[in-house]
Amino acid sequence: MKTTQRLRALCGKGRTLAALLAMTAPLALVGFAPTAAAQNVIEDVAVAKGAAGRTTLTFSLKDPLPGAPSVFAIASPPRLVLDFANTTSLGKATNEVTDSVLRSYNVVQAQGRTRVVLNLIKSQAYDVKSDGKKLSIALFDAPGTAIADAAPATGRFTATAATDGATFGLRDVDFRRGQAGEGRIIVDLTDANSGIDIKPQGKLLVVDFLRTNVPRNLERKLDVSDFGTPVQVIDTFTQGANTRMVIEPKGLWEHSAYQTDNRLIIEIKPIVEDPNKLTQGSRPGYKGEKLSLNFQDIAVRSVLQVIGDFTGLNIIVSDTVAGNVTLRLKDVPWDQALDLVMQARSLDMRKNGNVVWIAPKEELALKEKQELEAKAQVADIEPLRTELFQLNYQKAEELRKILVPTTSGSGASASTTGVLSKRGSATVDARTNVLIVQDTPSKLAEVRALIQRIDISVKQVLIEARVVIADDKFSRQLGARFGVGVGMNSNGRNIGITGTPIGDPNQANVPGTGIVTGFSPSSYYWQQKPDATTGQVTGTYINSVPYNVNLPVSNPAGTLAMTFLNLGNGNLVNLELSAAEAANRGKVISSPRVVTANNQKASISQGQEFKLRVSGGVGGQSSVVTIRAVLGLEVTPQVTPDGRVILDVDVTKDSIAGFQDGSPIVNTRRVTTKVIANNGDTVVLGGIYEETLTDSTDKVPVLGDAPFIGNLFKRTNRGTDKQELLIFLTPRILTDTSGTVN
Repeated sequence: MKTTQRLRALCGKGRTLAALLAMTAPLALVGFAPTAAAQNVIEDVAVAKGAAGRTTLTFSLKDPLPGAPSVFAIASPPRLVLDFANTTSLGKATNEVTDSVLRSYNVVQAQGRTRVVLNLIKSQAYDVKSDGKKLSIALFDAPGTAIADAAPATGRFTATAATDGATFGLRDVDFRRGQAGEGRIIVDLTDANSGIDIKPQGKLLVVDFLRTNVPRNLERKLDVSDFGTPVQVIDTFTQGANTRMVIEPKGLWEHSAYQTDNRLIIEIKPIVEDPNKLTQGSRPGYKGEKLSLNFQDIAVRSVLQVIGDFTGLNIIVSDTVAGNVTLRLKDVPWDQALDLVMQARSLDMRKNGNVVWIAPKEELALKEKQELEAKAQVADIEPLRTELFQLNYQKAEELRKILVPTTSGSGASASTTGVLSKRGSATVDARTNVLIVQDTPSKLAEVRALIQRIDISVKQVLIEARVVIADDKFSRQLGARFGVGVGMNSNGRNIGITGTPIGDPNQANVPGTGIVTGFSPSSYYWQQKPDATTGQVTGTYINSVPYNVNLPVSNPAGTLAMTFLNLGNGNLVNLELSAAEAANRGKVISSPRVVTANNQKASISQGQEFKLRVSGGVGGQSSVVTIRAVLGLEVTPQVTPDGRVILDVDVTKDSIAGFQDGSPIVNTRRVTTKVIANNGDTVVLGGIYEETLTDSTDKVPVLGDAPFIGNLFKRTNRGTDKQELLIFLTPRILTDTSGTVN
């Protein structure tokens, strides 16, 4: 079974769709609809010169095609695109071809679909034939390609096969304004394979959605003139089996279009007219309507007349333009043809509105030089005038420095900067802030325009910094005091064992009744002693601290003490346990804030200063050194045109940690950086996190390491100290001097 499809892809007077260039890029492949897993494979591509000068490409596939692939043409640059559904390729991505009409072809694969882009040297008509596992496309020059009869080039994003009777639909039509002032029409499609034709018609842009239905709620005319874009009206309506969208822009504009999955986006961008350019537009290259020229040894003036008749431009040719030229140009933009003719004869042009003056380059350069010299001579003899400028926001002295010419460098590298002429002068009345300028009227006009631009109120910025210091401290201490006192009598001698030596026991003799005022077993020791006269054994309390282990907790939160005392034999056991646990959490927030003008440095600080006298300076004299411990903010804001703020900031948070040898010890926390922030947003400039862990043990050797009872012979101290520093910054643009936040 054979199927044949023919489409004439010719370029003529109509402007081409630059947006269709994007379809050859891999990014455009995201516009393909997801398909099933690839089943067919393009195994080989052969290029041959066929009969009657035709160039034929033959695709060899693994399996027969169910139908002809989707084919569409692009006029500028000339390209032909074939889409193979459910197909992959085994060949290279880029293939160069040596042929009179075919330069190369690219093969790109994505989501189970293969796109083949033929890069043509010139636009061609084509025949597509499918025969089993072979698919051939023949390129040839179509008859009747006169420029006057050529149809405008149209761009088709997706062209379905002729045998495909499926219909598609529109889901939504939306309009938005871009950041650069362009109008953006967003169309949601029910299927990514919908056929789309985009073509300019006069001052309108027409978009045809082939075999596509539009819901009744979308069949309407949208007035979008209030958005401030070139687009004024978007009219969507049904036309036969298709849906047509007519976009009506105003002024100079250019368009681009791209498709992503089921979404088509058309952008209409404004063009700023440049009077020195033959054709307007932001894209580089030649954009004029195409023409064909075939002349043998024709006068240059005649060629320029032909181009003038074709474009409608008013062309003035200098009398010095002479000579002949031979041309053979086919389908060339007229501005490129004019450029080629001028380059061949060393000509140049000057454009003023709709009038173009063409002359030799040397003649134009000489004429412009003479005009500049004449203006300079007039400026040397032109009478001077004096004008007073009352300045509102700018300082007159600062502006005078800008206006008065100054020379920097010397010799060949010397350069002069300034607005006033060499005869001009400027003085300042500081009392009234008036600038007095004397110069020619033209220079005074320049000064007046300059003052109108720069003598304006600048925006003010409120900068608020927050320095947050958060700490979390935890400590736990456990200590013990343990003592044993043993007393005995041997041959009339008293022997005692305690934790501390006993001084003079006679100073602490207490009657053996054991009744002692203020008695405290933990601070007295009982000692037995026989009376020398009667021989009666009596007891005596000796004032002592009988601790063998003395490792208590300082300032304990609680203590537990036990004493075992035998009054009969004077044995004493003391045990005291002390413990302390502390948890401290704190947060210190410092929030300095300051208001300053745009691009003006501001600082604010609060704290302490210490002045120390240091000896040994120059000549042996002493000097005074200032040590500061302050909370300070130093910032220079810069407001960008898009409403953001650039901050050059220095934040300091110092504190006194103590003194050493009479000099203060300062804890310094500081951040210096440059950041960009949105108006009203808070940015984190930086942070420092510190964590200190302590674990100390004081113990009696050997005994402190014994299991269980070792706790009676040691003191433990465990602590955790966490501290975190965070610095935040929030800029706010003030709308006026009253301090209203924008």
